[in-house]
Amino acid sequence: MKDKLYNNADSFAMSFDEEWENINCDNLLLKIDKVFEVLSDHPFLISNHEDARKMAEFRIFSLKKFQ
Repeated sequence: MKDKLYNNADSFAMSFDEEWENINCDNLLLKIDKVFEVLSDHPFLISNHEDARKMAEFRIFSLKKFQ
């Protein structure tokens, strides 16, 4: 997905999920920060940082997507 990044939530979610699996960290909030560092050039993260954070936390804590 790294070759095509779009300024929308779906593109960010796919990139986030991909990078989440590549980072080893037990602290979930710190892991989100590390994923954001890797995705720092993603258009959605750049233009909608607060929404990107909310979406990441929702996916992890509400959907429990990565258990």
